[in-house]
Parts: sequence; structure tokens; C-alpha cells
Amino acid sequence: MKSSTAFTQSEQRTHKILIIGPSWVGDMVMAQSLFMVLKQKNPEVQIDVMAPPWSNALLERMPEVTDVIDMPLGHGQLQLKLRYQLGKSLRQKHYTQAILLPNSLKSALVPFWASIPKRTGYVGELRYGLLNDIRKLDKSTLTMTVQRFVALANNVTDSTIDLKSIPVPSLQVRAENVQSVLSEFNLTTNKPVLALCPGAEYGPAKQWPARHYAALAAIKMQQGWQVWIFGSQKDHAIAEQINEILDQQATNLCGKTELAQAIDLMSLSQAVVSNDSGLMHMGAALGVPVVGVYGSSDPNFTPPLGKNTAVQSLNLDCSPCFKRICPLGHTHCLENLEPERVLASLEHLIHDTGIDSALDMGKEPSA
Repeated sequence: MKSSTAFTQSEQRTHKILIIGPSWVGDMVMAQSLFMVLKQKNPEVQIDVMAPPWSNALLERMPEVTDVIDMPLGHGQLQLKLRYQLGKSLRQKHYTQAILLPNSLKSALVPFWASIPKRTGYVGELRYGLLNDIRKLDKSTLTMTVQRFVALANNVTDSTIDLKSIPVPSLQVRAENVQSVLSEFNLTTNKPVLALCPGAEYGPAKQWPARHYAALAAIKMQQGWQVWIFGSQKDHAIAEQINEILDQQATNLCGKTELAQAIDLMSLSQAVVSNDSGLMHMGAALGVPVVGVYGSSDPNFTPPLGKNTAVQSLNLDCSPCFKRICPLGHTHCLENLEPERVLASLEHLIHDTGIDSALDMGKEPSA
């Protein structure tokens, strides 16, 4: 897959769709369901995605995507001149449709200036005129993010999208890349891997306590597992808290891996426990058993997708509040969610996928 903003005159004038991608890892993973549906409707369609440069690591692992176009502007930056120049440069690409996943006004400018004949998206920030295939979102029927994405593949607004009919995101990794990153970090798979994702970019109201992660990890380590902790540099501190409780027996990868490396390493894990985060969705898209832990967010809105997934939430009266910091100051929704409950959910998934049987027989477990 290439990443560029320069195009040749010889490119086919087939049905080409430009997707304006989201700015969050989890949303980008869920966007793959839309790409899959578009391919089901027309296997010959070319799908290009305009997205922030960090998303290349995800998009290049989605076989439905033909090309990635870097969006050089950061989240919240308007810069009309740059957007106009980018849109103008895309005219020679001859897209037949643009589908906008963000609801912002600025996300509609590039497709408009690219003169793409059909521009599809939700009303959002008063985008009348910029979009000519504009949809009104019925949040009461399209309750989940992935449903809202997939609905945009239809010619008309579909108020009912059956979750069972939505294809599950599936990231594809290459064995040679996986082996390379494994060697680079001097890691082995001689023990099954439990991946922990304790970070929460949105805020601490989505963050399960370090002591709970450590308690769960300690039990799995006693069972012969190893623990890898994933996250960004911002998550390094909580990962270190977990590792201190575990006497430094876990591998703290927070801030040490690029996103591409994290994807490849997580594909080797046999189970993932994560806050509601992009890494949670990434693990699910790799087909790994995932337990998502929910506090201030709603598991009915952005659950991990796939049959090997489960969510844990106390469903308190005060949740979901969707706040970055607990407005009541206690975060009972996460503090009182005991490790034993999450562990039981995890063990159930491990049993259902047959990983425990493979381990008992001494076989190499499949990711």
C-alpha cells in the first residue's frame, strides 16, 4: 500500500470512494466494517482513506483499503488554504463518492473542493451545501458507532442495521513482520501471553485501577502465563505501577512500540484485558479473546466486536456519565469492579476458544 498525495493520469476511472477517516484508533478499527460492506456490495470498488499519518499502521493491515492519503492537519486545525490545496490535488483522482465518518464541518471541506460528485455523511455541524447526500442520524435506532458507519454504505438512510449482519473488523498481520518485532524486543512466545492495556486517552474515569490489573495478572502468571503491557508513553506510569506490584515480572511496552509494532505483538497474545480504548478494539480485530472494562463509557455504544469478546461493567446508576474525570470523585464504577469478576469473564472466553486445551496439550496456541 502506498501513502501519497500525488496521482497519475493513468489511474483507472472506476468506482472510487474516498473515506474521510476518524481521528481515534478505536473508530478507525470499527471503520473497517464499513470498508467490508462496501466491498461486499461491489468487489471492484477502490477504497482510499484520508486519515492522520498514525493510522497507516492500521489501514495497511486492512486488505479492503487500496491507498492511504495522509491528512497533514492535526485534530482541530482549520487552515482553509491547506485544505483547499489538498482538495484541488485530489481532483485528478476522479473519485465518484466521498463518505465522511467525522461529523465536523472542516472534514467536509476537502471532498467539496475535490469536486467529488457524491458526498455522503451525517448532518453534523451544519454541513448543508458541502454534502449532497446528507443523512439525518437517528440515534435511537443506530445506537452503536459501527452501525452508524455501516449505514453510510447504503443509498438511503437505513434506520435499522442488524449488528449480526455487520462484518467484524479483521486486521491482517504478516508473519515476517511479527517475527521481526518479536526479535527486536527480545520477546519469546514460550509462555502464553496476557496483554494488558491499562491506559485511557480520554481520561481516568475510563481507567481500571492498577492494583486490579496487577491482581488479575498475578493469577495468570501463577498459571504459567507471561504479561505484556501495551500503551503509549502517557500510559508508562500506570504500567510501572502494575509492574511494581508484580515485582517487575511483566514486560512494560508502553511508549516503546510504534503502533505497527504493537499490532504485530498483540497478535501473538492469547488474551487481552483492556479499558475501553483503541487498543481494546485492536485486540478484538486481531481475533484475540478480549475483555473490555467499562467505567464512564457505555459498552452498548462502542463494545469490542467479535465472538471472542466480552465486556464488564457494574452498570451503576451514575454510569455511563461519559466524563473524563468522575464528577462524584469516587470512580466506584471501576474501583468496585473486582479482578475476580473480570478474570471469570476472561477464563470463560479462553475456554470457549480452546486456548486452554491447547496449552494443556503443550501445543503452540494460535493468536
